[in-house]
Amino acid sequence: MTEPNNIEHQGIIENIDSNYIYVRIKAHAACGGCQSKNICNLSEVEHKTIEVKRIKNKTYQMGQEVTVELTRSLGFRAVILGYLVPFFILMFVLILSMQIFQHEATSGLLSVLVLVPYYGILYLKRDKLKKTFDFKIKN
Repeated sequence: MTEPNNIEHQGIIENIDSNYIYVRIKAHAACGGCQSKNICNLSEVEHKTIEVKRIKNKTYQMGQEVTVELTRSLGFRAVILGYLVPFFILMFVLILSMQIFQHEATSGLLSVLVLVPYYGILYLKRDKLKKTFDFKIKN
């Protein structure tokens, strides 16, 4: 069985403006689809709103159920930028600062503080990233 090329989520159109369609999706935790989720109370379900660039020749209505999709490779890129790169930066700075300062509290604080500029840069580049991570409504 081949793995699908896209990540898909069912959602409901919440709002429509001239440039974007705002789709509310139900985000499931890893155990969200489990048959026993009501018993263990560990499942986390919350709603997320996704901006989808509006295509001019398509008409949508508020409240309409749609499927939004993102290319799987872009999903992996998001995980890399959001989790893996910061993890490696944190670990590199922690190990390096332990060698230099030999003080755990200072090293720990420095390794966490070095992530502030990283996430600041991601925040400043959010418009470019928004163009890269382009959700589409599946036909």
